[in-house]
Amino acid sequence: MTRPTARQRVVSRGASGALLALLLLPLLLLIGSPPASAVDTLCLPGPDKACIAGTLRTDAGVLPDVTLTITDEAGTVTEVTTSETGKWNLQVDKEGTYVVKLDESTLPKDLTVDTGEVTVQAKFGATVPALLTVRTADYSASTSKFDELLQSSVNGIRLGLLLALASVGLSLIYGTTGLSNFAHAEQVTLGGMLGYWLVNLHSMNLWLGGVLVVLLCSGTGWLQDRALWQPLRRRGLGLIQLMIVTIGLSLALQYTFQLLVGARTVRVVQENPAVSEFGPVTITHQSLVAMGISIVVLAAVGYALLRTRIGRATRAVSDNPALASASGIDTDRVIRLVWTVAMGLAGLSGLLYALVVNGIKWDSGMQILLLLFAAVTLGGLGTAFGALIGALIIGLVVELSPVLGMPGDFKYATAMLILILLLLVRPQGLLGKAQRVG
Repeated sequence: MTRPTARQRVVSRGASGALLALLLLPLLLLIGSPPASAVDTLCLPGPDKACIAGTLRTDAGVLPDVTLTITDEAGTVTEVTTSETGKWNLQVDKEGTYVVKLDESTLPKDLTVDTGEVTVQAKFGATVPALLTVRTADYSASTSKFDELLQSSVNGIRLGLLLALASVGLSLIYGTTGLSNFAHAEQVTLGGMLGYWLVNLHSMNLWLGGVLVVLLCSGTGWLQDRALWQPLRRRGLGLIQLMIVTIGLSLALQYTFQLLVGARTVRVVQENPAVSEFGPVTITHQSLVAMGISIVVLAAVGYALLRTRIGRATRAVSDNPALASASGIDTDRVIRLVWTVAMGLAGLSGLLYALVVNGIKWDSGMQILLLLFAAVTLGGLGTAFGALIGALIIGLVVELSPVLGMPGDFKYATAMLILILLLLVRPQGLLGKAQRVG
């Protein structure tokens, strides 16, 4: 190989600098953002202080301006009122037993109290929750198993569509480069974080903010390949080394998110979404819009892969990169486009996930990553349509398993178990092609 000239080295350094600048741009925007304004007065426990707190809400939304009384062991009564977000808290300077009681006269007329009085034990240095149950007057605690299955199936399809947006891009990256990108889920988290910064903190229109999130995430994908992955490929690094780079990038992004927003869950919008009922199924309007957007975007990606010239070139590179290059296809250009589209889809997935799941945390990517790899492997490595089918199956399994008797904490493990059982029968996945090894 010929040694790079001085001009090429300068261009390479410039590209690396540009990569670093664009990769850090979304994070710098988050760093420069003001802290989220506190809607409620924060109660901080200490060595000689304790906190009692709670939130009043029903399925229809939060309950502001509701009065509660807190009585200590000496009989002293303190009144608190819920805020606009339904939250309340009280700082006390004595340990012991406190009785929290809800004033039913301050509730809306169509609501009734199920559990209106609880007893809590306050301890210094801790916040004790007081769980009060409020329900509508016509509420029925009995739900048929069929209704639960129907509701969980809708939730599973919703989750599957959101996972499909990210898993299709992950599958395309693997198909064209052979690389398992462990930092892909952090791009999903980045989409949610940018949505929080643009829409929540800076009051940008949700639709405009969503477009900017997709553009910013797509830009980071373009520059990642231009100044990081392409030079590493040309230097002949193996897939193991490249995979280790993605793991390091994933960890760096996770702790950067934690540094910027802390351990709290952030939301894209503060308002509680409107809810619609279709028979036994209850779903928010945001979920309906998110599902519609996912279907349209996935259909557009499928059409592009099947009917456009660049889509056929992408499938050719995925099937045989060497033959595609010999046929005159610019493989570097195709791979860069794949990185750009994949990161944009991941950012959109993160934005919608943060909307319908009511928030996203710095470590949400760790949970999402397992589901993404399960979907891609289940559908067949390197096949975009297989990733779509795999994501829908994983979403349904995750949401249906608690209804069928699996403890809620194990629902993600259930998805992994289904994956293992299928691979024992069909190692190449549902739509993957069987290949000879060795």
